[in-house]
Amino acid sequence: MSESLPRWRLVLGKYAQRQMPKCLNREQERMANALERLYGREYADRGVRQGRELSPGSLDPSQLNVPKWLGEIRELFPQETCEEITQHALERYGLVDLVKDPKTLASLTPSVELLSSVLALKGRMNKEVMQEVRTLVRRVVEDIQKRLKQLIQREITGKRNRFQNSPLKVARNFDAHKTIRRNLKHYDPERRRLILRRAYFFSRIRKQIPWEIILCVDQSGSMADSLIHSAVVAGALAELPSLKVRLVVFDTAIVDLTEHASDPVEVLMSVQLGGGTNIGAAMAYCRTLITDPKRTIVVLITDFCEGADPSVLRRVVRGMKGDGCHVLGLASLDESGGMWYDQQMAQRLASDGMRIAAVTPGRLAEWLAQIMNGAS
Repeated sequence: MSESLPRWRLVLGKYAQRQMPKCLNREQERMANALERLYGREYADRGVRQGRELSPGSLDPSQLNVPKWLGEIRELFPQETCEEITQHALERYGLVDLVKDPKTLASLTPSVELLSSVLALKGRMNKEVMQEVRTLVRRVVEDIQKRLKQLIQREITGKRNRFQNSPLKVARNFDAHKTIRRNLKHYDPERRRLILRRAYFFSRIRKQIPWEIILCVDQSGSMADSLIHSAVVAGALAELPSLKVRLVVFDTAIVDLTEHASDPVEVLMSVQLGGGTNIGAAMAYCRTLITDPKRTIVVLITDFCEGADPSVLRRVVRGMKGDGCHVLGLASLDESGGMWYDQQMAQRLASDGMRIAAVTPGRLAEWLAQIMNGAS
């Protein structure tokens, strides 16, 4: 089959299906469907029925809503193509309501998916809509924090203290030896049973050894979900007195948001998704922030699609490892724990000493704790 045939099928749309059957693979089918949800509206003025009148926040009541559709095109198409499709949606097909009408935005259900889409469009929004964006950011952040904040902090600080007991009855902290010893006087010889009048539990202590964690986060459009979760993770870690947290976001430019690291809402209001990617320059900047390499963990969160010279990035990573830093590379940081990334680039960085994974925030916290406890 000609390589140009699927491209022509995508250009011509669903009405070319009869003449061009079975020329698309599964991913190309997804592309065709995503394009049809937008460009299929061209037929509306030609007497072809396209469904009911559009409702706020959707391209068609029977199809994917705007946030899901925007997420689809960000996943399926290159950045340049995605920006052109979004521009068409804004200027030709009425999606402009999402960026100009605060009531439209307020009518949508808050979600990470919606927030990812809004952050990608934030540069086009007026002041009135931006106020609603801040409300959306706060609601999504608070929802994530309810699920993850205590988990993250517990993983970092949690260590059983076998010399002190706790009134908190947590199964994994159960002190079996002390419980049996203290209750032996209640042993019933007739029934041959030990009667437990009181159970004892270990308390948990926190090591007060200073560590520095540098989060270096890609703010290109494909990393939106990871950027949102990175802001929440930074905020949770920044509250721990034994940690010093630095937060750097980048595309081709580098923005140090360390002063806002404890405030995820302010971080997300400060970022602007999109643009190219220069991972090497961002990591080089992070290296200048390091004061005690052996007590520093650098966490790079990116899809590893380097837009600049990859040799620069590899050289910086090797330099960090040579200095004694712990260097982690995350292809994603969200609650699904997985997404597409440049595996070839990731493998090269792994050979340079970077530890590569795609993890959830809870798993990252566990990983950080393992490094700090193992090196202490």
